[in-house]
Amino acid sequence: MPRLAAALLAIGLLTLFVVRAVRKDRREIARFRRYRSTAKRQTMMRRWLTESALLFGGSAALVLLLTWPVVAPLLSAAQAVPPIAWLRDALAGGLGIALLIAAGVGLVLLTWLGVRSARREGGVVMLGDIAALLPRNRPELGWGAALSVNAGIVEELLFRLALPALLVIVTGEPVSAFLLAALVFGALHAYQGWVGVVATTVIGVLFTLLYLVSGSIVLAMLVHALFDLRTLVVIPVAAYRVHAVPGSVRFPKPLVFLDGKRPDEPRGAKVRLAESIAKENSEDPQG
Repeated sequence: MPRLAAALLAIGLLTLFVVRAVRKDRREIARFRRYRSTAKRQTMMRRWLTESALLFGGSAALVLLLTWPVVAPLLSAAQAVPPIAWLRDALAGGLGIALLIAAGVGLVLLTWLGVRSARREGGVVMLGDIAALLPRNRPELGWGAALSVNAGIVEELLFRLALPALLVIVTGEPVSAFLLAALVFGALHAYQGWVGVVATTVIGVLFTLLYLVSGSIVLAMLVHALFDLRTLVVIPVAAYRVHAVPGSVRFPKPLVFLDGKRPDEPRGAKVRLAESIAKENSEDPQG
């Protein structure tokens, strides 16, 4: 693929992603935070799932179709970079497997400790402004799971496989291509606030390292999906017990902050499920 064509395609895709991120931040997320009706919330979740699959999945498919011959050489070149090569050698064999198991056990332990703390203190600490996005009943949990699995697949295909392959044609250097893709991945989470952008950028870099060290995009997809499932399914179920709220409850209890603020008001870092607003839910017929 010619360098100029790759540069134009990269600029076009980045412009499209930025426009979508701004639109999502200023309009859809702000509106979603005000929704009380689970029907409206589920409609928006379904819309996000469709848009993500089409936009990110479609973009990844198009770019990979054009740059597929670059993918394998790019991975080999990145793995030959001294720090990556050293890390691959250090993690080879039993040590790598042991560290992977330890990381999984650590994530489970941290999740359990967080849930336990949430039940005692009435809230969990969220990295980024995502409290309003957490599912509030059983049907929403299904959409949360679908969004998590979809993100793990299409976002890894795009930001760890396709976009670096396109960018390396422009930059001529593998590390910058992967880092730029990780920065774009973080920037597209602007709706979570600056803390969310920083956190997702770091997470994107870690997913990139996982892909480069393991050489497996499937492993990166799996870890990404599990990470999102932890946020959109495990925590709502374990900390807030939203699985006990049936879909027949049209206005499920929203998450509020420990200081009593609602998700559409200035937000803090801790959230909890408000037991005291059940009466308000039954009295307010508007979604």
